[in-house]
Amino acid sequence: MKRIITLLILILTASAPLRAQSNSEITVAAAANLRYVLPELVSAYHKEYPKNQLTITYGASGTFTQQILNGAPFDLFLSADTAKPEKLHQAGKTVGEVTPYAYGKLALWSKNYNPSVGLKLLTDPKIKKIAIAKPELAPYGAAAVEALKKAQLYSKVENKIVWADNIGAAAQYAATGSADVGFIALSSAVATEMKGKGKYLILKEAQTTPIPQAAVVLATPKAKEAQHFLDYITNSKVQKIWQKYGYALPIKKK
Repeated sequence: MKRIITLLILILTASAPLRAQSNSEITVAAAANLRYVLPELVSAYHKEYPKNQLTITYGASGTFTQQILNGAPFDLFLSADTAKPEKLHQAGKTVGEVTPYAYGKLALWSKNYNPSVGLKLLTDPKIKKIAIAKPELAPYGAAAVEALKKAQLYSKVENKIVWADNIGAAAQYAATGSADVGFIALSSAVATEMKGKGKYLILKEAQTTPIPQAAVVLATPKAKEAQHFLDYITNSKVQKIWQKYGYALPIKKK
């Protein structure tokens, strides 16, 4: 009887790592501007790899960076800039290099006003609240502040700004009327959920440059699976999905 129990323990011990390896689910920390494009990319991925599961959390890139530095169990980080993935890479939290995956664009969006007149709309007395993501946390928020300063408007409208925790929250403020206008990701402005609900203006490169976005695979037991998903969403076969949401793609090195 004692021998049977010993053998059973050995079998259970040996099989535990196999069960862990068969679980291919990865956790992804994704910048809030990816809220609309990423589900479509995941859907395409699942059609080819139905057994590979993902759990995605959206938020501000700066918040995720701090959480990962403090040990948050994410396997892949899709940032809204390149600086924060680089910071994690320098801190020894990653596997491999920082991988550029897209260039995002900023848009001025309003439910009730016409942004086509440009940034001067923000000085209109009718505009009481302007939604912008916190620049210290969200690269799109930093780009919005940059655009206002370039236009020499920041000091004139600073008292109207409503600071959002991330670019997704800024879009929500504008869409619900909590703010009269909002600086949001173009990917949100062109999404089905926002179409017909307001008008938007894409900011020109002279106002703010396209926002380079990069990813890092984190040093976890699921690094291989995370790299597999990252390779898929940076493959040319899904570039039309990125472009549908207004993203430009980095030029691949040959």
